[in-house]
Amino acid sequence: MRRHSLAAAAALMAVAGPMVIAAPAFATAPPASVTWTKCPAYSDEVLEFLGLPPADRPAFHELWARAECGTVAVPLDYRKPRGRTITVAITRLKATDQKRQLGSMALNPGGPGGAGYLLPIQFGLRPGTAKLNERYDLIGFDPRGVGYSTQVDCEPADGPPPTSPITKRQAKQQYAELVRASRACAAKDPAFLSQITTGNIARDLDRVRAGLGERKLNYYGVSWGSWLGPVYRSLFPSKTGRMWVDSVAIPDPRMDRFEAERAMATHRSFTRFAAWIARFDDTYHLGRTGRQVEATLAAMRADFEANPRQFTDLPFPIGGFEIGLTAGVPSVDWTLFARALADLRTWTGTTAPESLKRLIGGPGPGGEPPAGLPELFNETAGQAIFCNGDGGRRDFESAWKAYQDRLRRYPVTGVTSHYLPPCAGWSLPVERIRLHHGGGSLVLSGHRWETPSVFEWTAEMHDAVGGKVVTIDDDVHGSVLDSADCLARVARFFETGSVGARTCEGIPVPTGPDDLPGPQAFGTQSRSGLHP
Repeated sequence: MRRHSLAAAAALMAVAGPMVIAAPAFATAPPASVTWTKCPAYSDEVLEFLGLPPADRPAFHELWARAECGTVAVPLDYRKPRGRTITVAITRLKATDQKRQLGSMALNPGGPGGAGYLLPIQFGLRPGTAKLNERYDLIGFDPRGVGYSTQVDCEPADGPPPTSPITKRQAKQQYAELVRASRACAAKDPAFLSQITTGNIARDLDRVRAGLGERKLNYYGVSWGSWLGPVYRSLFPSKTGRMWVDSVAIPDPRMDRFEAERAMATHRSFTRFAAWIARFDDTYHLGRTGRQVEATLAAMRADFEANPRQFTDLPFPIGGFEIGLTAGVPSVDWTLFARALADLRTWTGTTAPESLKRLIGGPGPGGEPPAGLPELFNETAGQAIFCNGDGGRRDFESAWKAYQDRLRRYPVTGVTSHYLPPCAGWSLPVERIRLHHGGGSLVLSGHRWETPSVFEWTAEMHDAVGGKVVTIDDDVHGSVLDSADCLARVARFFETGSVGARTCEGIPVPTGPDDLPGPQAFGTQSRSGLHP
């Protein structure tokens, strides 16, 4: 429940003029090949740290014994294909039915900056997605800058921001610190960091395809992976097979627009939550209509902002930001968060209510990460990918003005939006990718009510790249594989090329206050989708 890390959101300063990079010719590049190596060993301590239940560990080891691991050498700069090279780490889980094998399917979890090395195993551990491995070789990969692939790590900006309310003076001080940290990052290895772009990762993926000896590459991606997929299809239309992307990304990656539209979607999600709370006013006592609940929580947020609660058993105070964050959650968590909001409204104890402590949880696995733990996310790569593609405004004043406007328009959830331009000060060139209607079969699944990938972006991406749209009637980021009807649609598409009906139910809203969410599967992303 803490405010997002500024280092994860930040990059820095005015950029050079945007440049359009077209797909390079590979005629002078060395042939692509995979160097197969021994897969890393993962101890039970590592699997425990990753959240894999003991009962599933034998299945993990069985799948991992089938996996193949390797690296593909790729040009750092595709304009200089025989210059400096880096490596991209991949895994392959071969199809169990090789006689009817349909090709290779690359998997991407989003981020940007997310590692995909273990995704084939994660798919294999779930009965629904394991079906995809019957006729497809599942390909995991760590994008350049991430995990086992070549990377450069920068130090994050110093210190977390203060809790709300934030003053303009404090925000300016944070802006200056972010500029300092990002300038230092960009200067660490500008030749490398300038080449961590979505376009280059798509080009790397095509080198992986060639190294595997595949004529075409099939693909499944979620969140930022839904941007990478269409970019690959635009650059390599004749090399693209079947592609499904979920929680569709904004096709115009301007971070100022990204922030504004996410804030709108967060408020829209909150109004649904408020209407749901009102249905159970006998339990929560926050209002009998959605508008009454919205007014109650707006007053509550203002009160907590003016008078933060410091409980003796929590390491940080609960202020207006935390109330706003609690009100903007996806529906799978409504029962937990509604109970916490109801308890906080009337709580007078010195220790926190149990409902709030349940949300915050314990410290996680605890202790030092075990030896051999794979990297699941790389902040430096995430920052570079975002900011090497961001063509939006980066000055402090415009970002602060937009933040103040969001506070007025969204009195409960506006406080959770960013008040600094995420790429302010990033000094490396911006890559522009022209999206096109391309080859292969493409499905874009958008979630009507979700916050991280705003539903309207699905239609925009469809206009830019074509394909077919499937509308999922839920608000859970990247959940197409988590509901039986939607998962069946994905499996049918990759087996036959047909998508069937253009809607599916998705994750249903809770039926009442006692309808608690179940545990997440091993290695899945946060339901809130904090990384786009």
